[in-house]
Amino acid sequence: MQPRIDLHTHSTASDGTLRPAELMRAALEAGVSAIALTDHDTLAGLPEASAEADRLGIELVPGCELSLEYSGLPTHMLALFVGNSGGAVAGELERVQLARSRRNELMLEKLRTVGVHLHMDEVASHADGLVGRPHIAQAMLKAGVVRTFDEAFGRFLGAGGLAHIPKEKLLPRQAIEAVHADHGLAILAHPYLLTTRTQHLEAILRDLKGLGLDGVEVYYTEHSERYTAEVARLADSLGLLKSGGSDFHGSVKPGVRLGRGRGGLFVPGSALDAMKAALGRA
Repeated sequence: MQPRIDLHTHSTASDGTLRPAELMRAALEAGVSAIALTDHDTLAGLPEASAEADRLGIELVPGCELSLEYSGLPTHMLALFVGNSGGAVAGELERVQLARSRRNELMLEKLRTVGVHLHMDEVASHADGLVGRPHIAQAMLKAGVVRTFDEAFGRFLGAGGLAHIPKEKLLPRQAIEAVHADHGLAILAHPYLLTTRTQHLEAILRDLKGLGLDGVEVYYTEHSERYTAEVARLADSLGLLKSGGSDFHGSVKPGVRLGRGRGGLFVPGSALDAMKAALGRA
């Protein structure tokens, strides 16, 4: 029987609810033998996760999830086997994070113009890593400005909201080149968010492969069996690696379990073996 792995997870270093060390302990309890920590646009949780994974005897694949600007689509790329704090990915993230810090301030300024007065220290108190819109939403909830997260994003923070400011993102070529400079793998995340039409997805994958894309997330919590099979077929035909993961965030995504998604997810250990072989680490 193949080991159960999970190559897409999040901790409190971005928008998850478990600290990196807690996530490693949860992986052990879930029977996951290898786990990738892929927090959004940050590598900050990796040192803590690595120390706990070593203690527990779990294999940690270092990485992050990069937000991309691509044809107006909600595009994310998993950077796997990347964890060097002085590397090319870290450099790109530092540049983006400076822009996002300014974005947070601008959103608070826009909130003040509609009568919502929050200070950055109130927002930052809800964050364990990068500060972003979820933490502004939490501060709004605590202040009684809104009753739910959905209301915070729908009325104020989401696209079209009263305080929305677009997020700074990397271009695919920038992201892929940085990942390769750090000797990692660039994997397109949750393709179903881009399109469920096979022909359209094939065009996207061909385009991104031309820029150096290494693989695609075939096995994913929200992918149906049919869609999973279609993405797997495209990956094979295009010579792309097949990856997968739960996109676990903890309590903010109830029902999504490590290594199992909503119950039917299974990411074969052979997917990780193929990645290591591609990197010459087999």
